[in-house]
Formats: sequence, structure tokens, C-alpha cells
Amino acid sequence: MGLRETKKQQTRTAIADAALRLFLEHGFDRVTVAEVARHAGVSTNTVFNYFPAKEDLFFDRQAEVEGHLAAVVRGRAAGACPVEAVRDDLLTALRQDHPMLGLQPGAPAFWRVIDDSPALRAREREIGERIEAALAVALTEDQPGEAPFGELLAGAIVGVHRAALRELRRRITAGEPPGPVRDAVAPAAGRAFGLLCAGLHAGAGRFRDSGR
Repeated sequence: MGLRETKKQQTRTAIADAALRLFLEHGFDRVTVAEVARHAGVSTNTVFNYFPAKEDLFFDRQAEVEGHLAAVVRGRAAGACPVEAVRDDLLTALRQDHPMLGLQPGAPAFWRVIDDSPALRAREREIGERIEAALAVALTEDQPGEAPFGELLAGAIVGVHRAALRELRRRITAGEPPGPVRDAVAPAAGRAFGLLCAGLHAGAGRFRDSGR
């Protein structure tokens, strides 16, 4: 990465960090973009150059999140089951206490900001829809002409994945320690994905034998 790109990334990070501090302290709806700009030491126009909408300041890693499951499916080993690939990715993230799962200190405060803001709750739903759409495209690439099946399978996979994350969020927000929460959710998620995988391959074994 060149110096110019490094400086741009530093500016973007500084803006996002300033925004998050303000959102956590005052709530999303009570903070203006102008206030974020002032705390980050940049102009309001600069903020919008990096973050087209206010919600983008909060979900500053949205693009990465939206494409993650699709990338997992595309990057799986040849002949591997897409359900198993997503399952293994989630279980690995749980074992490693990945920050995106919300097992780190400060996660409950982050989630409370979302729960208190209709705009952020709406954006969170949009992100979920885009995750599913991106995964459907990746699955359909395996079976050209089978778009309806790929879309339905994507919905099932994302449903299990979202339910596991929702259970993590519920328990952590309720004050349960991260370790026991992880240890409870991981086997349950593994079992749910296992049932989905067994159903997928009960017939002809499509996708497993798709040649990937």
C-alpha cells in the first residue's frame, strides 16, 4: 500500500473511531455528522467522502461483513459442502473469539446503540439481506440454471448462521460470561448446520459433487 492509500486509510479509521466513541456515549440518533467531523479533525464533506451515509459510520465494515459468507463458499476446497464450509468458519471464529462475534468487552454497549436506533436496526436488516443475496450468487455459481435452489439454500444457511449470532448477542447482552456462552452456542450451531447438511445430501448429493 502506497503512502497516499495509507493516509486515506488512517483518515477513514480516525473518522470511524471518533464516530463510534460519540455514538456509544450519546446514542446514534443524537450525534450529527458535523459533530463527528469536528471530533475527527476533518470537514463534514470529508466525512461524506469516506462514508456516504451516517449509518456507514457505525457499520464501517459493512462491505466485509456482507461478502464474508459468499467468500467462504467460493474459497472452500473442491467438492466440499457449502454448509460445512460456513459451519467450520463460524466454529473457528468462535474458538478464536473473533471480534466480529461480539465476545469482546464493549459488545453489549455496541448492541444497545443498535437497539435504540430505528435507523440502525433498519440498516442491520439490510445487511442481513445483502449477506443472503451475495451467498445465493455464490451458491448458484456452482449450479448454473438452478437459481431458485441456490437462493433457498442461501436462506437456510444464513438463517442458521444468523440464529447462532442472535443467540450469542442475547446471552452476552444479558450479562452471561463469553466463555460459557461460546461453549453453549458452538455445539448447538454445529448440530443445526449438521442437520441442514444431512438434508442437503440426503438425495443426489448436489453441491458436494459439483466439482468445486
